[in-house]
Amino acid sequence: MKNGAKGDCDPFCPVRKTMEIIQGKWTLLILRDLMAGPRRFGQLRRSLDGVSPRTLSARLKELEAEGILTRTIYAEIPPRVEYRLTPNGLGLKGVIGAMGEWGMKSARKKKPGSRGAPSLTA
Repeated sequence: MKNGAKGDCDPFCPVRKTMEIIQGKWTLLILRDLMAGPRRFGQLRRSLDGVSPRTLSARLKELEAEGILTRTIYAEIPPRVEYRLTPNGLGLKGVIGAMGEWGMKSARKKKPGSRGAPSLTA
């Protein structure tokens, strides 16, 4: 932002560009799962409890269009489709890892039983 003025964010700002790509609901969790390796649609859907097939499909298409992941269709019966991160997508590993570390530190600072605090006890 220039001079702290609201709405003056440079459209070429790298942080803004990153946020435009990863801000969609479920997107960060999809990326987290794909960091571990290729996944099929059903595997992603099971891992992301609550995501609708329509939303998951839309997010995967958006990430493919951005060059973050690739979709590979195998000529098998039944057809098999796998999603995997591109080198560009793998470049987000540090961002997602840092978010995970921050989340763990933040969770530890909250008192158990306080509003919104994740439970860290088993």
